[in-house]
Amino acid sequence: MQSTIKLLDHPTQYMFFTGKGGVGKTSVSTAVSIALADAGKKVLLVSTDAASNLDEMLGVALSNQPVAVPDVPGMFVLNIDPETAAIDYRSRVVEQMGAQASDQDIALVREQLSGACTTEIATFDEFSHLLSQGSADYDHVVFDTAPTGHTLRLLSLPKAWSGFLEGNDRGASCLGPHSGLKMQEQLFNQALTSLNNPTLTTVVLVVRPDKGALNEAARTSDELRELGLENQRLVVNAVFKRSDLNDPIAAAIEAIGQQALDEMPSSLRQLAVDYIPLKAVDSVGLPALRGLLATEVTRPTTALTVAPSRLEHHTLSELVAELANDERGLIMVMGKGGVGKTTIAAAIALGLVQHGKSVHLSTTDPAAHLTMTLNADVQGLSVGRIDPKIETQKYVDKIVASRASHLTEAEIALLIEDLRSPCTEEVAVFHAFSRVVAQARTSFVVLDTAPTGHSLLLMDATGAYHRQMVREFKGQAADHIVTPLMRLQDADYTKILLVTLPEATPVSQAAALQNDLRRASIEPFAWVVNKSLLATETTDPLLRARLESEQKQMARVADHTRHAVIVVPWTAEPPVGVAALKHLLD
Repeated sequence: MQSTIKLLDHPTQYMFFTGKGGVGKTSVSTAVSIALADAGKKVLLVSTDAASNLDEMLGVALSNQPVAVPDVPGMFVLNIDPETAAIDYRSRVVEQMGAQASDQDIALVREQLSGACTTEIATFDEFSHLLSQGSADYDHVVFDTAPTGHTLRLLSLPKAWSGFLEGNDRGASCLGPHSGLKMQEQLFNQALTSLNNPTLTTVVLVVRPDKGALNEAARTSDELRELGLENQRLVVNAVFKRSDLNDPIAAAIEAIGQQALDEMPSSLRQLAVDYIPLKAVDSVGLPALRGLLATEVTRPTTALTVAPSRLEHHTLSELVAELANDERGLIMVMGKGGVGKTTIAAAIALGLVQHGKSVHLSTTDPAAHLTMTLNADVQGLSVGRIDPKIETQKYVDKIVASRASHLTEAEIALLIEDLRSPCTEEVAVFHAFSRVVAQARTSFVVLDTAPTGHSLLLMDATGAYHRQMVREFKGQAADHIVTPLMRLQDADYTKILLVTLPEATPVSQAAALQNDLRRASIEPFAWVVNKSLLATETTDPLLRARLESEQKQMARVADHTRHAVIVVPWTAEPPVGVAALKHLLD
């Protein structure tokens, strides 16, 4: 099927696809990569998302080395896996130490490189190599990035690390010994140069015709410009046009999307834009991916009969009533970006307040806006946010204050310089997360987490801290320490809710997240399927075709959980504001 999107007319060597979770970044970036390869180019598609589902979409096992995509000559795919990258990075650092290094020195360096900071810098190290060397092997390197907050962090690192390393002759614990410092400085500077060259790099902001996604894209666009990434484009994915003029559900979906586009922020109106229509099938498999970029919609010609679901399910209000049986506890809302975690977390918090509970609602997502979702103050509900910049400054101030009395002014200046390392932010965010987790000892805490990949890195930090505490207190008071990981593993203390949409990709990623949590001995409490159309009586052929797939995904969810599935229906009214959120609890 012929693709007509203008993005493919003048593709640059490096293309970054970013945006709010759930907008279709992976689908669009993969479809663009396939189209370029079909046109005779050699293309590398890179996922920087720890929760990538490229393997499912392409039917190929992902690796941290380029893998050829079957039936797409010239296309290769690579996943920057944080765990693998960290292992490889530690091995390279130890190798740089040379044969003269003692076992004690090597053990010390391995200990320094065991935390979440090293995982981040190792991932960034792989990313930087691709930016500096990818053009030698490929015509195009396409990056399918993690949701917005994490991507902004990744794209800001070349500038952050280049600034930190400039003139630094001491090193940083997560980079390893000074021997590799200048090598890293050159690599990061090359990455920064490539990112800021508009003839080499394009950032593609992917959105859906949704007010929240468009507003977040506008904020992202502004932040990217501040980082020097000026060459930007916009792709509006899944634009729905009804064919049944008598279907009120179809009319409402079309009207909401059109209103969002009509009110698009002015900064996005300045960008070149492509529109991709909503398709009848999920973007899984080569035929669907090759058809995604077509601007004409192939509509189903036969009416589909979707039998009523016999799935045992509960409402959100029933879930809240169950949670309210406890006197306190931590409720973590997790899942792929764009599935509605913030909305579900806010509705649950309101529901608990209605049950007479005192609740603190917070988020670890750099791109989340809980106050905008609530849009009002609620008695009995406090709202907070783990802001990386604020937490980093508080952490730096605390470290400096604790040591200042024993240091000279010159030594204090040196300490502050060391704390300018981007790794400091990761440590500060973990400490803030730990404080929020501890609050659930005396009240309810509802935590809206960052999208899956970023949350897994936070879990890595939690696990690393736990292992460090166990080592330090071994043989002393180990039986009395309680780490954040232990609280997450305590089913009486923590209830984890996995939120998904009734679509193939979000369900697969939630299942993978559940497996990751179980490997850390953390058992999810229940699954929430958000924005279900099955309960509606839509007659639009395109929407009816999508309902058949939705029913299959509902059955998959039921197979993954021992709890009744929580189903939240699609509503014409956007769930913003206290009244709309309470409506989800009706």
